[in-house]
Amino acid sequence: MTHLLDGQTALVTGASGGIGRAIARRLAAEGAAVALHCRTAVAAARETAAAIGDGRAIVVQGDLGDERTCHRVVREAADRCGGRLTALVNNAAVQPVQPLPGMTAADWRAVVDTNLTSVFACTQAAAELMRAQSAGGTITHIASIEATHPAPGHAHYSAAKAAVVMHARAAALEYGPFGIRVNTVSPGLIDREGLSESWPEGVRRWQEAAPTGRLGSPEDVANAVLFLTSPLASWITGHDLVVDGGVSARPTW
Repeated sequence: MTHLLDGQTALVTGASGGIGRAIARRLAAEGAAVALHCRTAVAAARETAAAIGDGRAIVVQGDLGDERTCHRVVREAADRCGGRLTALVNNAAVQPVQPLPGMTAADWRAVVDTNLTSVFACTQAAAELMRAQSAGGTITHIASIEATHPAPGHAHYSAAKAAVVMHARAAALEYGPFGIRVNTVSPGLIDREGLSESWPEGVRRWQEAAPTGRLGSPEDVANAVLFLTSPLASWITGHDLVVDGGVSARPTW
């Protein structure tokens, strides 16, 4: 039985959380060998690797707020997965809530370094490997609908995600001649354990606004990533695939 990603090797950053875990498992289910990156949640990442099984998943650790660590994580992932890398998913991110008045430059940099600078550095490192392999590859950033629809308390997050979308378009332009496709997936509100209890009003508003009437799931995002990573999307690059149940289509007036 053949799979969409047979023979591919993928690195998923931030793979210990809900969305990253779902992406890693989905890519592995379609035949890819997967490196799961985590910053501190090593046990959770190892649990996901064990669930994937068959020796097709390894764990790499590092703080992607540091450029040198980004390059080291990418190289380690490739070295431990047969010496090659064909796919990178930049998923690692933080999402603190903090009002813009009173936000310090250090607060701003903490979000931008993790959500944007890591994308730049990991992409650069992965693309260098992909160019050397001469077979190309795919790079997918996890952005957000907040790149175009900001939320209160998320000025740093929204700005970083908007930049992530533009980075993908710029990278698609410059890396395309080397057979490297770069795209983004922009999720809407994705369900997680305890969300309905901690933010019932927000969940209710979302469900009322979404034409599909529900929150997204990590698997919804993973399926979008799989599509963009697979040969099915071989002529798609520089694209932002919005996965939000139709919320962005709703009139705001």
